[in-house]
Amino acid sequence: METARTVAFLKKKIGVRPETAFILGSGLGGLADILDNRESVSYGKIPGFPSSGVHGHANLLSWGGVGAGGETRKCLLVFSGRFHFYEGFDFSEVTAPVRVAAGLGVKTIVVTNAAGGINRSFKPGDIMLITDHINLMGANPLRGYSGTLSKFVGMTRAYDRDLAGRAVAAARELRIGLKRGVYAGFSGPSYETPAEIRMLRRLGADAVGMSTVPETIVARQEGMRVLGLSLVTNMAAGVTGRELDHSEVLETSAKAGAKMLELLKKIV
Repeated sequence: METARTVAFLKKKIGVRPETAFILGSGLGGLADILDNRESVSYGKIPGFPSSGVHGHANLLSWGGVGAGGETRKCLLVFSGRFHFYEGFDFSEVTAPVRVAAGLGVKTIVVTNAAGGINRSFKPGDIMLITDHINLMGANPLRGYSGTLSKFVGMTRAYDRDLAGRAVAAARELRIGLKRGVYAGFSGPSYETPAEIRMLRRLGADAVGMSTVPETIVARQEGMRVLGLSLVTNMAAGVTGRELDHSEVLETSAKAGAKMLELLKKIV
């Protein structure tokens, strides 16, 4: 990952320092619609930047502002599409959006994902505020790190409490029933077995997915504040007895994406 080259290219293209970045999960790319005066560039046209091959990821970086009092500022970045460990990317590529956002001066990052519900009180279409995570991806994105930042990053407050409070307040105002819980990250690409889901439930996980954890770790190393939101697109293996299907993930994302968009607009 050629971070310096990528950052230099985007600084010229964007022209201003973004304040907040969003990394969007499967089927949630439409959330770039929160931007006014939006401009975009495909990942393939960004020097040194990877591209995802997963269906439901648009591979598009957008930037723009949110209108307030008649004024629109170019202050937000939206990464529609992320990179997954299971695609064969190494962790420097998986976390490329975070490193690039940090290089552009971003101080706050919002990570969203599509997740399987482990908590039996959840249902498809629910939004879960991530309060903590469990790293079961088999590796850590800071392994082998040789830059100037410390690799011994504290994770006691991985997800920012003030941002979480704003999300809760926004959901309450919109009358969206925001769930709260712990996200477990697996490497994928196969879905978990019912036995693994039973294990995760005993470990205290409420939802499971194949992303977000490495991005959050690197964001914390970069000194960024993190807000994490999971869209529960299906119940995890063994909860309902049904076989899991990625098309179900995309279908639920499309149906519930408007609710996630409404919440993000309010938070912003």
